[in-house]
Amino acid sequence: MFYDQAKIIIRAGKGGDGCVSFRREKFVPKGGPDGGDGGRGGDIVFQASSGLRDLAFLRRKRSFRAGSGEMGKGSKRSGRNGADFVIEVPPGTQIFEAGGERGEAPAKVKGQHNAGARGRDAPPHAAPPQADLVTDRQRYVAAHGGEGGRGNARFASSVRRAPRFAELGLPGEEKTVILKLKLLADAGLLGFPNAGKSSLLRIISHAKPKVADYPFTTVVPMLGTVEDPWSHRQLTVADIPGLLEGASEGVGLGDEFLAHLERTALLIHLVDAGGYFGRDPVDNFVSINGELARFSPDLAARWQLVAVNKIDMTGDDIVREVAGRLAAEIGRRCRAGDRAFSWLLNEAGGNGDEANAAHAIETISAATGQGVDRLIRRSFALLDQAAGMAPAAEPQQGILYHPGEGEDWEIIEADGRFGVRGAIVEKLVARTDFGNEEAVLYLKERLERLGVSDALRRAGASSGAGVEIGGRQVGFW
Repeated sequence: MFYDQAKIIIRAGKGGDGCVSFRREKFVPKGGPDGGDGGRGGDIVFQASSGLRDLAFLRRKRSFRAGSGEMGKGSKRSGRNGADFVIEVPPGTQIFEAGGERGEAPAKVKGQHNAGARGRDAPPHAAPPQADLVTDRQRYVAAHGGEGGRGNARFASSVRRAPRFAELGLPGEEKTVILKLKLLADAGLLGFPNAGKSSLLRIISHAKPKVADYPFTTVVPMLGTVEDPWSHRQLTVADIPGLLEGASEGVGLGDEFLAHLERTALLIHLVDAGGYFGRDPVDNFVSINGELARFSPDLAARWQLVAVNKIDMTGDDIVREVAGRLAAEIGRRCRAGDRAFSWLLNEAGGNGDEANAAHAIETISAATGQGVDRLIRRSFALLDQAAGMAPAAEPQQGILYHPGEGEDWEIIEADGRFGVRGAIVEKLVARTDFGNEEAVLYLKERLERLGVSDALRRAGASSGAGVEIGGRQVGFW
């Protein structure tokens, strides 16, 4: 089985509580507060690892938790930070947050390529991934650990000489995330079933896909590495199972397989010279391009090189006739501005009428190797052209810190009940030990200084009324 999707729950570690402690040493009278801070909770980190092929290992475990921070200690000693939990994933993994702001996530993700599991519960295209891990050892912190609480030594002042309270550690982030793997390849093989894609991958690389004389021999995507014998350069080729009409809508799991071509720079479109089960080869070519356009306009615009395969099983006259009709169709597409063959327009100086459509076609036999070397050389040349035309990466905008950002809050009133919303006040409540009267008084002082108390009075809150902050009822004073 090849698993390219998974849905898991991740929980970062809770921050350690601050310590309430007072210095007690011989010959040191009136020792002051010396409680240390709690340790920070551990993070959940995803890391790309080239040693992994797919996400199958996530079938056995769906929940991950990082270590919690230790409680602070006396003598102003801080607690130990919680251990991070690192989840290794194959390069090419995208990370989506379920139920995010850009659209609700699916209830279930299977991602198992077999006849009984569609695995179509992928995140909507409108929701961008939180991270895209494409290089080995690239890391992404998906859930941050909670901050540790401050010990009572932090609260000593000229008016509060002996504070007998400390802060609680904050809980770590908890999320449900969806992982989606898209293969990393320079070129992709596509075509109808039984077009000879696996046979081609087998002859040009060391990959050993299953090859047989019936359709749908390939049931999972495969990768192979091709070496140029002249320059010793390498390119990675992805072979996906054969596509059918309606693939963009999920017929034959086609939408899942097409997703694995989205990272490629070149598509090698195999056309069976004899036709798929008697179908016209040119109709097959047009049908596959239509599915690409319906699945993703960006994928449909990827440069294409057409390979007419199985010339060893078809008469020369038929091969020439099929190649000629394909050239006519490609020429028509060039004149219509089809970006998949824009490289032909570049060669013709932008004039579609002068584009040599036959230059986009190679005739090969994946079984005997006839014409394959030329196809490889052409593929390397087109990839070089595509790399030369790629836009330069824009410099990333630095993240600026704005003082006071995140300190906004608001009063909510409904049916005589009041609530306060805002990260700063919710964090204060989460840090408060409500079993400690002095800690509760400190919370009220902070809310007074923030202006929350005055705002509640203006809104009509009376003394003793319950005010909901961060999911907890706090008595108004």
